[in-house]
Amino acid sequence: MRFSAFAGRNGKELLRDPMSLVLMVGLPLILLFVLSAMNNKVPADVFGIASLAPGIAVFGLAFIALFSGTLIANDRGSSFLARLHASPLSSFDFIMGYTLPLMYIAVAQSLFCFVAAFFLGLPVNMNVALALLALLPVAVLFVGFGLLLGTLFSPEQVGGIGSILVVATTLLGGTWFDLSMIGGTFETVANALPFAHAVDATRAAINGDVSSMFPNLLWCIAYAAFVFLIAVFTFKQKMSR
Repeated sequence: MRFSAFAGRNGKELLRDPMSLVLMVGLPLILLFVLSAMNNKVPADVFGIASLAPGIAVFGLAFIALFSGTLIANDRGSSFLARLHASPLSSFDFIMGYTLPLMYIAVAQSLFCFVAAFFLGLPVNMNVALALLALLPVAVLFVGFGLLLGTLFSPEQVGGIGSILVVATTLLGGTWFDLSMIGGTFETVANALPFAHAVDATRAAINGDVSSMFPNLLWCIAYAAFVFLIAVFTFKQKMSR
């Protein structure tokens, strides 16, 4: 547990920034209430609470990549990581020190989203626990993206690329609309990426449709493993230099 102090420091750094708290927790909740209120005026299937809450939960997790990438890039830019080479921390300790607090934040963020959804009519049942489990590989995916962005780019570059990732997550994930409404190449590309599968798996879990959840969840697990392994390899290569 040599990385525990390092992990605690990283968690505090993320939570100390008010902008990260507003965007990671506040913005998804605001959108959840606003779009739910819109659905009460002009009903639409995609804005029903059982469909909207899973999409907002995935949207919120995308900010994990943005802010974790910025934290890691700042640590590299300030030579903080270079100085830590004097400590007994191994590459595994560094990776776990960044990953663990991010996973805790991701779980808490998803939980806040579903608790807020309860007040908007989402049924309180065990399907929510199933949805939280479905979101775990999605959280790992975005943590991997954050490690990769923070390792390869400067803080300013991470901000721009991370924002593109957040937008891509919502548009290609079908958070705001049904992908079949556009169809064609757009739908094909969206279904080849993990974001739509993440949203569909979480929606299936909320509805208790386990048979529909698992095919989408396997896509998320495969992408999460691929991105995270590339991120870990790249991070270790950078650290060794």
